[in-house]
Amino acid sequence: MSSAGLEIRAISGHAGSVPGAGLKREFEVCKLIDTTTCIGCKACEVACLEWNGLTFSETTFNNSYQTMPDTSWNYWNLIKFNEHEDPDHGLMLLMRKDQCMHCEEPGCLAACPADGAIVQYVNGIVDFQQEHCIGCGYCITGCPFNIPKFSPKAKKVFKCTLCSDRVTQGLEPACIKACPTGCLHFGTKPEMKELAETRATQLREVSGFENAGVYDPQGVGGTHVIYVLHDAANPEAYGGLPSDPRVPWSVKLWKGPIKWLGNLAMLGGLVGVAAHFMRYGRKRVEEKANVQDGTAHE
Repeated sequence: MSSAGLEIRAISGHAGSVPGAGLKREFEVCKLIDTTTCIGCKACEVACLEWNGLTFSETTFNNSYQTMPDTSWNYWNLIKFNEHEDPDHGLMLLMRKDQCMHCEEPGCLAACPADGAIVQYVNGIVDFQQEHCIGCGYCITGCPFNIPKFSPKAKKVFKCTLCSDRVTQGLEPACIKACPTGCLHFGTKPEMKELAETRATQLREVSGFENAGVYDPQGVGGTHVIYVLHDAANPEAYGGLPSDPRVPWSVKLWKGPIKWLGNLAMLGGLVGVAAHFMRYGRKRVEEKANVQDGTAHE
């Protein structure tokens, strides 16, 4: 999705500097999701589908209120439900809005080999540009949250864009606009962190949730989608939210040492060819004489 009004910070598969870097002053944006006030109404799911013009998918019933087991290429936003037995508060129905986390150090962008297929804007939004996507799926392996999804028909990969087209025009994402309880907030990263910490403190001191906290994992440099959790020490209880997400070591190895070793190997091959040419010169084809008729041919 193109958002021409946003300045780009990083581009996938791109060598050299980013064109136009440093021309604009932009704030880092952030979406705050307060899981403690979510009622699971799924208004955000509908708003996401409507605004992005996504096709409707068949829902799957697995003895849960959850719309489907996981997000898909045409379903970018999903409320995950999980029944959790808490020793102090009894049976709890934990609900979490699952979507792209828009990491500060995005593994999808690091893994992508296609120039311009994934961009990270200065405000923190990580966006896919499907017109440049080659459908290799490497971005899927680079994401520690299992967010990018491949479309078998389009042969492209899709995910939540944090409504970059709306943000460009000074609007909040569609899901936040539709939320009836105010569990979704949107603003600058410092503002949202302060609001989240205030809410977490209230949960600890007033509501009796001693482990309440803010989920902003530093393994990926922090995220531009953060959560307030009743139990920040056990994020896995919220629909499999990873406790310490990190870019896979295979991606770092491939994009780091192995890439440089490959470049050195190619350079060594070029040097070897040049040295051989300087030492032995051009290879010549000798003429073979035909002994029988006395003529020569190559």
